[in-house]
Amino acid sequence: MVKITFPDNSVREYADGITGLQIAESISSRLAQEVLSISVNGQVWDLSRPITTDASIKLFKWDDEEGKHTYWHSTAHLLAEALQSLFPNIKFGIGPAIESGFYYDVDNGENPIKESDLPAIEAKMTELLAKKEDIVRMDISKKEALDMFGERNETYKTELISELEDGNITIYKQGDFIDLCRGPHLPNTSYIKAVKLLSVAGAYWRGNEKNKQLTRIYGISFPKKKMLDEHLLLLEEAKKRDHRKIGKELDLFMFSDMVGKGLPIWLPKGTALRLRLEDYLKKIQKHYGYLQVMTPHIGNKQLYVTSGHWDHYGKDSFQPITTPEEGEVYLLKPMNCPHHCMIFKNSPRSYKDLPMRVAEFGTVYRYEQSGELHGLTRVRSFTQDDAHIFCRPDQVKEEFVKVMEIINIIFTALDFKNYEVQISLRDKNNHEKYVGSDEVWEKAENAIIEACQEKGLQAKVEYGEAAFYGPKLDFMVKDAIGRRWQLGTIQVDYNLPERFQLEYMGTDNQKHRPVMIHRAPFGSMERFVAVLIEHTGGKFPLWLTPEQAVILPISEKFNDYANKVAQYLEENDIRVTVDDRNEKIGRKIRDNEVKRIPYMLIVGEKEAENNEVSVRKQGEGDMGSLKIEDFATKITSEVETMMNSWRKK
Repeated sequence: MVKITFPDNSVREYADGITGLQIAESISSRLAQEVLSISVNGQVWDLSRPITTDASIKLFKWDDEEGKHTYWHSTAHLLAEALQSLFPNIKFGIGPAIESGFYYDVDNGENPIKESDLPAIEAKMTELLAKKEDIVRMDISKKEALDMFGERNETYKTELISELEDGNITIYKQGDFIDLCRGPHLPNTSYIKAVKLLSVAGAYWRGNEKNKQLTRIYGISFPKKKMLDEHLLLLEEAKKRDHRKIGKELDLFMFSDMVGKGLPIWLPKGTALRLRLEDYLKKIQKHYGYLQVMTPHIGNKQLYVTSGHWDHYGKDSFQPITTPEEGEVYLLKPMNCPHHCMIFKNSPRSYKDLPMRVAEFGTVYRYEQSGELHGLTRVRSFTQDDAHIFCRPDQVKEEFVKVMEIINIIFTALDFKNYEVQISLRDKNNHEKYVGSDEVWEKAENAIIEACQEKGLQAKVEYGEAAFYGPKLDFMVKDAIGRRWQLGTIQVDYNLPERFQLEYMGTDNQKHRPVMIHRAPFGSMERFVAVLIEHTGGKFPLWLTPEQAVILPISEKFNDYANKVAQYLEENDIRVTVDDRNEKIGRKIRDNEVKRIPYMLIVGEKEAENNEVSVRKQGEGDMGSLKIEDFATKITSEVETMMNSWRKK
């Protein structure tokens, strides 16, 4: 018999060799129909895999991330099975589940898979689903694996196998298809009900530009056709909200191959929007006691060797910069934290000086592969709203609470109402891979948990997800169409204070190491603005939008009055433009609706005589006429209320 411990800590005994599916059946037939995979002592397994020792388990359904990944991973294998049937000489790379769906990288020689091939592949997948094939896991030796995939000339698979340890290799079989895979998978293909192949793209083998470019086929699947239909509607909405499309329409930013791939250029309107975000956070930071600093865009290589960033990010950095002086080497900085450590180290510190909060909108550089670049969300140059808090161990909880307050202010101001919090802690069973004593880790982990409880946040705890240098708290935001984005993050660090030998004099007159907290509510300005564009569809909050109002004269003879109104509004700090084109008013209204300007002010003879504007609000239509002074008061009052609402909290 084996003892099975459930998430509520209840324990049941089962016969040795019991499977996850059988455990689900022992609880209820409904659960057995819904369960997709099982966690056994922290590892996600197939439902059909026998459990032969005492174990702690958790059963995953569709609503669980692990359940979705099992479902999508199995659908990736179904895609590969269909491809093998249609293209017998095709070679397979990898086919993982991703955040939303799955992909498979394939090499079809001189005839790469095209978008036009997807309907036929999809039809073959549907045909295979009718067979309801079992998905069978098998352990094999390294030699057997090399022989099996070598005989089939699967060069990408044999490369992967050559790097694996013997005794730790598994394959999965369904029908005539066999794949090298760790799993987990569904018991059989009948679980898969609705499939859609979405797109194809190029992807270098193993993400290396020096390797061959494979074809990556993206897809999605669901247990109900209705869920697929709803998802496809969301994808259409996502296309409309694509920040690259809207950014171009609103003249916010641009890219130029002449400047360099992945190096965004902020245009005047985008720069103004970004600076307003920065100014807003700077005011909040000043209130919370942060000191603003500025550091260089480059640093001596030894700085990053000391910090460990050279080891961790060296391969992802731009090439080192050598100078005429022998042995002098610089790097474009991949992180701001080493510079901030040197600021702390610049002067003797006492326990009375702590916490010390250092903030910077610091630009950093990473050499992302060109195939991975994507608008503002994946770039080679980005600015982090970085801050580092140097504090005593007993101050960690209080500082965490304050950072959480700042993040909540930002999310509220930008209407990110729906977000989840994840606490990432150490692996319970393996402390060797972490820096710092058990005592300080326990204090930091408890401080994070207590901070979340104090703020009433229902945080998800994930063991083994902490960084090697400390536990962390991540904020995952759901945007207006339900997509998840990781934005704010707070991380505890024992590593850098040790590496840089940071010290403060304690109450006992002895030197102590400070705890370092990394904090970034926006994350990076580029990625945050991209998410904000897609969340709002380009309809920014009034306080943030590049243009708050546009004045539309009915005809050219009212242009002078329109300019008079514009001058008055500008003197009252309202951002306004005049559309004085020789076009009909209907055309002007339609064109400016597309620009997503919150207010359109229509002026003609009546308005000029009465010193008024006819107000039309974006998405709501006609709001009647207002005196110019009353409109200005309305806008400034609305903006001031929002900009200062956080002070009341």
